[in-house]
Amino acid sequence: MENGKKESSGVTDVGLTEQHLRGEVRKVIYESDDASYSVLGITDPQGVEHTVVGNFAGVYEGQGVELRGVWERHKEHGRQFRANSYKFVLPSTPDGIKRYMSSGILPGIGPKFAEKIVDTFGDKTLEIMDRFSARLREVPGLGKKRIEAIRKAWADNRDRRNIYIFLQGLGISGAYCNRIYKTYGDQSADMIKENPYRLADEVKGIGFVMADRVAFALGIGKNDPKRLASGILYALNQLRLLGHVCCPEDALMRYASELLEVDAADIRKELDEVIAAKNACLELSGSERIIYEAGLYAAETELPRLLGNLINARKHSASRIMNISSPPRLVLSPEQKTAVDRVAQHPISIITGGPGVGKTTVVGEIVRRASAARLKIFLAAPTGRAAKRLGEASGKSAMTIHRMLKWEPKLGHFVYGLKHPMQCDLLIVDEVSMLDLPLAVYLFRAVKPGTTVVLVGDADQLPSVGPGKILNDLIDSGAFPVTHLSKIFRQGAGSHIVSNAHNVNSGVIPELPHAAKNELSDFYWIEEDDPEHVRDLICRMVKERIPRRFGFDPMRDIQVLTPMNRGQCGTVALNMMLQDALNSGNKPQFKLGEKIFRIGDRVMQTSNNYDKNVFNGDMGRIAQIDQHENKFTVLFEEAKVEYEFIESEQLALSYAVTVHKSQGSEFPAVVLPILTQHYMLLQRKLLYTAMTRARKLLVLIGSRKAVSMAVKNVSAEPRYSKLLDRLKQWK
Repeated sequence: MENGKKESSGVTDVGLTEQHLRGEVRKVIYESDDASYSVLGITDPQGVEHTVVGNFAGVYEGQGVELRGVWERHKEHGRQFRANSYKFVLPSTPDGIKRYMSSGILPGIGPKFAEKIVDTFGDKTLEIMDRFSARLREVPGLGKKRIEAIRKAWADNRDRRNIYIFLQGLGISGAYCNRIYKTYGDQSADMIKENPYRLADEVKGIGFVMADRVAFALGIGKNDPKRLASGILYALNQLRLLGHVCCPEDALMRYASELLEVDAADIRKELDEVIAAKNACLELSGSERIIYEAGLYAAETELPRLLGNLINARKHSASRIMNISSPPRLVLSPEQKTAVDRVAQHPISIITGGPGVGKTTVVGEIVRRASAARLKIFLAAPTGRAAKRLGEASGKSAMTIHRMLKWEPKLGHFVYGLKHPMQCDLLIVDEVSMLDLPLAVYLFRAVKPGTTVVLVGDADQLPSVGPGKILNDLIDSGAFPVTHLSKIFRQGAGSHIVSNAHNVNSGVIPELPHAAKNELSDFYWIEEDDPEHVRDLICRMVKERIPRRFGFDPMRDIQVLTPMNRGQCGTVALNMMLQDALNSGNKPQFKLGEKIFRIGDRVMQTSNNYDKNVFNGDMGRIAQIDQHENKFTVLFEEAKVEYEFIESEQLALSYAVTVHKSQGSEFPAVVLPILTQHYMLLQRKLLYTAMTRARKLLVLIGSRKAVSMAVKNVSAEPRYSKLLDRLKQWK
């Protein structure tokens, strides 16, 4: 390290001779977000604690380590050891051994028995387990069967322990060591040395970034063909997360080049190999080369065929509602009547429109007529909250699309599909703007020809979180009858939320209602643009002012929405603040990295977990935490789901969520910061979508400039997809 760098960091040399330090990690004081820098408190064999700095990815408290490095002095933190290299070893103190044995690294030894064994043998435990395991009879409460099971597990896992030490030396945490060993067994070390990037494809939870860190630890260079091949797929996957189905080759090369920090020319050489291996697909569009992830290419080419099979059916079930009239008390507008009639006339029809325009009334009338015609009706939506609203509006049971299709964990696929279609006459799907390409394919595979399908959604909302823009492409293709509902009805006309949402969608700045001093409104706009002031104001609003004035429960009824994850008014900072404000105190909790979870916390599932039957966007509350078994339970709207602590990586606190993640949900009260610091994400669709999430109360906090920027910005980030072209060709 250069002198200038040391002086600026407050470090001066104590000695330049490389030395050794062995000890046990007592505390992980600090770890950077990318795990490239850590500060540890390490206790040496004499019981003296030292501060150690360096790169220790995968380290945990209780871990034994051997370090090589130099002593130096920091002007604020004093004497510290800067490690240049390290390796993990078995712990040597009773506490460290106890943590090690109860970490799940040894089958048959949980926290309870680990504590009993270590309390009996102390720091000699590992030696006794290796050489004198018959002495386990001295441990109180261990019967013969349990002793034999532990002795066998210890003996059987001698090689496994060595593999774990090797893996942890590459920066892999104990929990991921378990997953790797389950995948590769005794061949784990050899498999990873041969190609660490296979971890990203074959081990659940390990992505390219972690595999890349392992590869770096093994000395694999940035331009290694294995890295470039895996990096291309990683780049395509990252583009998928941004909503793209495909990408022009030149744009992909630029993106992958920045992502992997290599020249685009080097990546281009490897791309042909990736395509030849059928891990990616190439399609020519004129003179342009379009690159797809293999699965998304298959999905995009299949969806038009599935829709065509439904359109070309000789007859469809809902034609039987043609002669069923509305009751005298129900008066439909001309466009509402058109929407209902089209269900009888066409096998697939689309109903779109904003809030308060009578979509619920139309769906209710379609369901009423279909019931009178004795049709079998299925109702579905992408999220649990949207499905619940659909059920309440129609008077019929509604499900999420995933639950309707019935995922079978043992088989690894949905029960309903091409070979086993759903047995229904009429399928109504709400909130179709949330439908991404893969889920659309799963859905339409399960719909048999002759079924009538009604798709309902707001085309002006943000597109789906996943890849594609299904609703907009279906509408723009001209292949399906579309009814645009635009008239605001009485129930919406008196709502300032509804009127202002329509104003925003028309390019008009929201207006504050004219009300008497003590008269309550459903829409408020507080002018403020300082992020720190806004953050504090949000906390007071959620904790005190809204509950006191309107009677809403802050833990159940009030949702904070924000455009971003980062920043003072992003989800990360707001969730930490709101967790402390609303759910602090002496409650059972656990920590994973920098995240703390407590009983009672509001959480959101951030990825699909088919095995647990919970899906991206599902929201719930932590109901139980079991410190002994390292497990916790989340109560979702439709199910109670158990997780291991390590699986909490799938969850995020949800006191505050992004506007994108709120799609398909409605909340009694919404608090929405819109600030100029959000300028990169300020779009009309985002503001409109956020406003329409509020059912009874919307509190907008932000400057007129920021709101104006959002209202005026009608440009949206392009989503690369060829579905619209395919639908037009098919039409």
